[in-house]
Amino acid sequence: MPDTRLDDGTAARLLSVAVENVQRDHPVHWTHVIADDAGLVPQRVLHPIFAGSFDWHSCVHQTWLAVRLLRLRPGLDGAEEARRVLDSLITPENARVEAEFFTGPSGGFWERPYGWAWLLVLDAELRTWGSPWAVALRPLSEVLRERFLVKVAGARLPVRTGTHGNTAFATGLVLDAARAVGDEELAAACAAAALRWHREDAGYGGFEPDAADFLSPALTEADLMRRVLPPDEFTAWFDAFLPDLEEARWKVLREPAPVDDPSDPHGSHLVGLALSRAWQWRAIADALPPSHPHTDLARTAAEAHATTGLHQVLGHGYYAEHWLGTFATYLHLAAH
Repeated sequence: MPDTRLDDGTAARLLSVAVENVQRDHPVHWTHVIADDAGLVPQRVLHPIFAGSFDWHSCVHQTWLAVRLLRLRPGLDGAEEARRVLDSLITPENARVEAEFFTGPSGGFWERPYGWAWLLVLDAELRTWGSPWAVALRPLSEVLRERFLVKVAGARLPVRTGTHGNTAFATGLVLDAARAVGDEELAAACAAAALRWHREDAGYGGFEPDAADFLSPALTEADLMRRVLPPDEFTAWFDAFLPDLEEARWKVLREPAPVDDPSDPHGSHLVGLALSRAWQWRAIADALPPSHPHTDLARTAAEAHATTGLHQVLGHGYYAEHWLGTFATYLHLAAH
């Protein structure tokens, strides 16, 4: 279950930072392939909704953070300002400009899969809330829904990295979003991909974490599989996947990774790793039987990672604050 101990003061601060982020055009991380000088245009020209917060995907999920808090805590300090800013950004015309990019030659791979997944999470949040912003965003959300469906249905192999390319993380987010809005076709494609990629995985032997990880490849995969397997089957799968979880070699999964400098871009990733591991350990514990030998281990690991990560979300500069609040909010409040 989500941690609902997010007090209003912290929530208001997270909201304020997110609203500032989505309006902040610089510094910006450009990752576009430029064919000629004519393509050297400000990010806000191509992406009038999601040009802020350093990069496109962070701007998308910082927008989700603002929407999630406005939905659940409408009386927060700064809520009116947040609504005004989102009204100015999420317009049908701006969404059409964004959609035009994603129907173009670069739109089949740019920000895939991580940015696409967060856009569909945002879309589901708006739709289940019944927000007019969902209608305004529709030109873009429809394009990326089709893009993701085609990709996930045709991908024979997963990407197991601990960063943005991880397919299990994106597929889990999109699966939840599709189920929330009743999109059976997209949900079925995500579930089929999860089983195609990971059903036979056993005896995990990866080395974690890498210096840039904000996801655990092992736990992210398990978090996806608990979404698509019945409880008994998931328990059997998890036992085969990490059969020796209590052994010393997996201390690196059970305990948070040290973070030397949260203001460094890779240091902030390790803070995000603590937060994502926290919600994944919690979800795994909830999916295992109460009597399973690893259930208590998972709950203890979840609490340790949450404590470590939440203490380092704010106060460490823009390279951390342009995105970490999203992971803190997701840990506290989940989505949809």
